[in-house]
Amino acid sequence: MKDEIIFRPIARIRTDFPEKFGIPRQSGLADTRGKIVFEERYRSPEAVRGIEQFSHLWLLWEFSEAVRENFSPTVRPPRLGGNERVGVFATRSPFRPNPIGLSCVRLCRVEISEEDGPVLYVAGADLMDKTPVFDIKPYLPYVDAHPEAEEGFAAERKNYRLEVSFSDKCREEFSADELSVLKEVLSQDPRPSYQNDPERAYGMSYAGREVKFRVEDGTVFVSGAAAIGGSEGRE
Repeated sequence: MKDEIIFRPIARIRTDFPEKFGIPRQSGLADTRGKIVFEERYRSPEAVRGIEQFSHLWLLWEFSEAVRENFSPTVRPPRLGGNERVGVFATRSPFRPNPIGLSCVRLCRVEISEEDGPVLYVAGADLMDKTPVFDIKPYLPYVDAHPEAEEGFAAERKNYRLEVSFSDKCREEFSADELSVLKEVLSQDPRPSYQNDPERAYGMSYAGREVKFRVEDGTVFVSGAAAIGGSEGRE
């Protein structure tokens, strides 16, 4: 057997999240949009022929910003407040021996004629912009869906949601669709589980804007958004 296996990205996904902070913790939790652009050697319409018949896809990808040299057998998942350790293989932590992620996304459409085509437009992605994608497979409900499955400690905060309040200034910065997605993302509380200071201000990058917010008494208060690398407001 080979001691080392080399994976090469077949594609990269483009999303509105240039940084890790703020990305939904699991796929499908928010209607985040993305497009999968294949690497040049894989840009063949034949490679995706028939994929439009499936409503959902599995993506296998790399935690490209979470690569570590040393192996740790335990991690501290956010679901347990960031204080309790469990085995890495009992979690979906990005800090793994092989930094491979798995996401189920909804396929919105396939564009063959684009310059970088074929391009897959997807929704529900929990990936950072430019994340390398190693493989794409169709989601098959008759074998992939198990509604009777036990959720372990992940079920403890499944229905946890915060209220979200946007300032008028922030509402002017985003389209209605962008605001809807941003509300879904913030309602799931992107903060580390051990941080609960109502006076602390946070910033997350989304859709070309730096979004400023704080959390108090179960509500996310979004004060504004500034263009990344520029002045506030749309050009």
